Amino acid sequence: MRVVERAVFERIRDRLARLYGDADLPRLLQRLELLVGRYGVGAHCLEPQAVQARCRGWDQRDAVLITYGDMVSADGEAPLATLRRFLASRVGDAVSGLHILPFFPYSSDDGFAVIDYRAVDPALGSWDDIDALGGDYRLMADLVINHVSGQSHWFRAYCNGLAPERHYFIEVEPDADLSAVVRPRTAPLLRAVQTPAGERHVWATFGPDQLDVDFSNPDVLFEYLDILLLYVYHGTQIIRLDAIAYLWKQLGTPCIHLPQTHEVVKLLRDLLQMLAPGVLLITETNVPHAENLSYFGAGDEAHMVYQFSLPPLLLHALHTGDAHCLTDWAANLAPPPAGCTYFNFTASHDGIGVRPLEGLVPPAELDALVAAMEQRGGLVSRRSNPDGSATPYELNITYYDAVGVPGDREASIRRFLCSQTIAMSLQGIPGIYLNSLLGADNDLAGMELTGRARTINRRKWTEAELDGMLAADSDHQAAQVLPEYLRRLNLRRMQPAFHPDAPQSVLELPQGLFGIRRDAADGTRLWMVANLTGRKTSCAMSRLDRHWQRHRWQELISGWGADGSELPSRLTLDPWQLVWLAQTGS
Repeated sequence: MRVVERAVFERIRDRLARLYGDADLPRLLQRLELLVGRYGVGAHCLEPQAVQARCRGWDQRDAVLITYGDMVSADGEAPLATLRRFLASRVGDAVSGLHILPFFPYSSDDGFAVIDYRAVDPALGSWDDIDALGGDYRLMADLVINHVSGQSHWFRAYCNGLAPERHYFIEVEPDADLSAVVRPRTAPLLRAVQTPAGERHVWATFGPDQLDVDFSNPDVLFEYLDILLLYVYHGTQIIRLDAIAYLWKQLGTPCIHLPQTHEVVKLLRDLLQMLAPGVLLITETNVPHAENLSYFGAGDEAHMVYQFSLPPLLLHALHTGDAHCLTDWAANLAPPPAGCTYFNFTASHDGIGVRPLEGLVPPAELDALVAAMEQRGGLVSRRSNPDGSATPYELNITYYDAVGVPGDREASIRRFLCSQTIAMSLQGIPGIYLNSLLGADNDLAGMELTGRARTINRRKWTEAELDGMLAADSDHQAAQVLPEYLRRLNLRRMQPAFHPDAPQSVLELPQGLFGIRRDAADGTRLWMVANLTGRKTSCAMSRLDRHWQRHRWQELISGWGADGSELPSRLTLDPWQLVWLAQTGS
């Protein structure tokens, strides 16, 4: 074993000891050795070309498209195959990565109540389809690590008292004091089930069909280690740890962000570093900002964390026409540790979380934002508090409708594209939901059909429908949004200043403007300035660069170029206009 691998192995050994004690350590290490290489995944199992590909890291070419496996379908064809054809014809290499939301057999929550982690849902396709998509794009897959379906083999075996699964779930006395537990839902925390030993109450953080597994049992950990390596074998290069914050439970605590949870994330990273270099971990933690960033650890946990504060902060700024909350947050955003970066998104399959606004936006302004979303046809999901009250947890609405201007399509498109371009300008890697790429509006009919608020932003299309929407003579907003969105992504991928590791400086601008400067490793600079208001707004060019007249400037989005001496002293932007200004000489 090489020196580097030995050091990582020792870290894994120490983490297992901290989680499960020294007495069980020899058995656990033996299990770990048996696991290595099972799927052809191991430090000595990868061919040199594969190692190089997986270790490429990231750069300005990276952006990840987020989609369900069946968001595009055609008669007589596996949806994953249809999706692949749609991406090849309509998206191409404008994105480098593809996050296919849970593609396993499931019983509820649109995939997040997994029945079988090791199978592809036959309604979507097969592992061959997943492998093919992984050959086209950097594949991101979900490790739904906190809970399983009530219809899973694991839970059925538990209910029948069968080993080892009878020890996979968390039993709690119904009169136990659970008041300290942080809840993301209003459903009861415990589910009563019948077992051969009588009625038992098991932990269900997210609802009665999603039963939490017990990571204090090392057998559970090793189940997920095995599943993790199976996904890597099938070409997954980014592993999304779903609902990871709630992983470890300990009565008398909030049961969120416990030290053992962070230890598990670090162990997973160490294992990947040893066996599959370059495979990345991303944590999904829809919580207040400082708690979210804790999953970077000291650069030894997640490679990426979702920027959960960005979607609601950007929405707030566009609705108020005042960028000061967004600017303050961005100005105080610490650079990620070395080897880590942010995942910048505005929308996903879930709603727009508002917990990440805690401490960033005044409560009255949050209330006004919630009311504005309801006026636009959106819904508000709530969570339970220890005192029995319920507070907003997320806004259920498409981002296009959330930021749009009712009754004015052209203004809505400008405002929406402004929001999306801000997100792709920030330090980190952009994450783009397919519904946003298409400028989708609220799926009210779908929501009424399922009775679930989140369906409002989970619209699905047939390939024929998309062809009609995107036709040259179409009057659908998608025909304008998609090509312009892709054009900006392609412009972005050519700019070294948008490398995820390129430093970011926040500009001091009038309240209606938001701006940053990105500095490339080669010394070139790029400024992003966005007008968040519905009126023309300007700022002095000296706010960007004191010596602006000495340089030649190019605006990348509209394409103009001029010497600084020829430019007016003030930069004026139309309503919801955004510019990328690059210095091309001096």
